[in-house]
Amino acid sequence: MYKIAVIPGDGIGKEVMEATLHVLEALNVEFDYQFAEAGDEFMEKSGVALPQETVDIVKNSQACLFGAAGESAADVIVKMRQELDLYVNLRPVKSYPGTNCLFDNLDFVIVRENTEGLYIGREEYTEEGATALRVITRKASERICKFAFDYAKKTNRSKITAVHKANVLKKTDGLFKEIFYQIAEEYPDMELDDRYVDATAMFFITKPEMFDVIVTTNLFGDILSDEGAGLVGGLGLIPSANIGEKQGLFEPVHGSAPSHAGKGTANPSAMILSAVLMLDYLEEHEEARRLEESLVAVLAEGEVVTADLNGKASTMEMAREVRRKLEA
Repeated sequence: MYKIAVIPGDGIGKEVMEATLHVLEALNVEFDYQFAEAGDEFMEKSGVALPQETVDIVKNSQACLFGAAGESAADVIVKMRQELDLYVNLRPVKSYPGTNCLFDNLDFVIVRENTEGLYIGREEYTEEGATALRVITRKASERICKFAFDYAKKTNRSKITAVHKANVLKKTDGLFKEIFYQIAEEYPDMELDDRYVDATAMFFITKPEMFDVIVTTNLFGDILSDEGAGLVGGLGLIPSANIGEKQGLFEPVHGSAPSHAGKGTANPSAMILSAVLMLDYLEEHEEARRLEESLVAVLAEGEVVTADLNGKASTMEMAREVRRKLEA
């Protein structure tokens, strides 16, 4: 039995979490859920967005499912990434049937460094305006590149592209590019490539099939991940994994979407696919494939899906249909 921390959070996070837990009951895996609180709603009643109790629950669990945080996201998810040293952000970009994909043949993964860069939040006002510090360290670059190569090898992928802007950011991205090729020497069978982030953004639109595994720094990875979501039907279909040496936290990337909260119309796919990533992290690969295939069957049929997928089903109706496929 796996001990899993569950943080529903804010807005539609609670709804897609309920739907996903309903689906997970049909798997041949047992979970012991440890529920915890974080986000805007908790901050309103306690004054704190992320209590230490929640951090401790995640630390003492084998994995964490996280729904969404609203305006307090930086104080919740970014803080957990740093406190738990979840240095990897893994975002698949995959085409599924029955969705509004711009391309129907995509299957690549963005491996984003998750703990440094501009997102360390070291900003200050100056007489001229404001400045922000961008930190790229050798340690963080080495371990994110090594993770990307190991992940590619483990998942039978053959090409890795480093994305940077070393022609302008000669010291910070120059270091990242240098380390990428140093780590690559340990993986002689892997095809290598490196591209500027602006060119990569263009190729996402013109030749996205050229990518397999992308490894990049924090801000660039964040931006490219959302662009990737636009290629395959939008944020409602994109999961993510935050992975460290000891913990893994799995969340949809769509946020709390307050304008949709409480209506029961949110697409649960991204949260369900985040659970698929969790199962793979726990090395329950057979159950991960069963869950993904059940969701794909529902998407392909297009009959019991939410409005963003051109259907009329509620969040829970779609979840129940996925569970029916699992139990069939």
